[in-house]
Amino acid sequence: MLNFDFYNPTQIVFGKDRIADLAKLVPLQARVLILVGGASAEKTGTLAEVRQALGARQHETFSGIEPNPGFDTAMKAVQQVRDGGFDFLLAVGGGSVIDAAKFIAAAVPFEGDAWDILLKRGSNIKTALPFGTVLTLPATGSEMNNGSVITRRDIGAKLPFRSRHLFPQFSVLDPTKTYTLPPQQIANGVVDAFVHTVEQYLTYPVNAPVQDRFAESLLQTLIDIGPRLLAATEPNYDDRASLMWAATLALNGLIGAGVPQDWATHMIGHELTALHNIDHARTLAIVLPAMLNERRVQKRDKLLQYGERVWGIRSGSDDERITAAIDQTRDFFERMGIPTRLSAYGLAADAIDVVISQLEAHGMTKLSERGDVTPAVSRRVLEAAL
Repeated sequence: MLNFDFYNPTQIVFGKDRIADLAKLVPLQARVLILVGGASAEKTGTLAEVRQALGARQHETFSGIEPNPGFDTAMKAVQQVRDGGFDFLLAVGGGSVIDAAKFIAAAVPFEGDAWDILLKRGSNIKTALPFGTVLTLPATGSEMNNGSVITRRDIGAKLPFRSRHLFPQFSVLDPTKTYTLPPQQIANGVVDAFVHTVEQYLTYPVNAPVQDRFAESLLQTLIDIGPRLLAATEPNYDDRASLMWAATLALNGLIGAGVPQDWATHMIGHELTALHNIDHARTLAIVLPAMLNERRVQKRDKLLQYGERVWGIRSGSDDERITAAIDQTRDFFERMGIPTRLSAYGLAADAIDVVISQLEAHGMTKLSERGDVTPAVSRRVLEAAL
């Protein structure tokens, strides 16, 4: 096991009817800006619950945070915070709203051009506004980590950043708030959490059985509940609760502590989203199977372990077992209704050059746990994903 530091101060408030707990979670004197995406929080009554729980606290709402939150939109919220003197942010939504909240929290007190936060991956963040979250779409794990991704559409950039200052103070996780989600968003959430787990697990062995078994249990849980969530005619609380908690645990730092991490699939996926507006989880489903096959030699030991422990693959040669594990992964994504080929999204070989150019422009030239995913390797991965 590698040396590591682990720090996560986020309080999780989990279960039915927990939005009422905002009355004691948000400071009494706070001036709160509520951040939401579209109209769903209002339509479902979640926003009304939030406002009721805030009581007499001064609050306003900023709406319009889009999927893959945009820099320009977030900067409008920054201006509203500054103009209104707000000192606490409350993100009500999924990973995009929470990611935006992190950027806004950092940008409000930031001196200089806020785009530098992204260019320097958050290393220049010295302080941030306090914020909490009410999660309505389980997927990204942003509700219990210090990372975020912001998109700047005018230049086709989607960049990650993180800072010790950007952990939510608390996150309210009520599985019933997922009941109105459409099947596509449920499928995206399952696949997003799955690939988050894989990026920290499918690397190379460092004798970390606790992290390995923890990651494998998350993958097995997602494989078990994913198809059932899509097939259910009525929402099942236990399955929704399992998805919500699995997605949170997949990226709160625990399974990645003391082990090498990859993230090459994510970096390539970010470029596909920025350029073609494909849902984040769907870009991951496109890239991951091709990436695993391209790097089957470097990941050999963990791919064999993954095949045996997660998919029960115990027969055949090593190469056959690795192929079967990758095939099972692709099949799982397809069973979740998520196509795993670029062609399914109307993209052909001529789209690859632009993706590679963007990777190079953003410094993504030595990706993976070993730093060996060069632009040439990324090109082969995308060609294999056609």
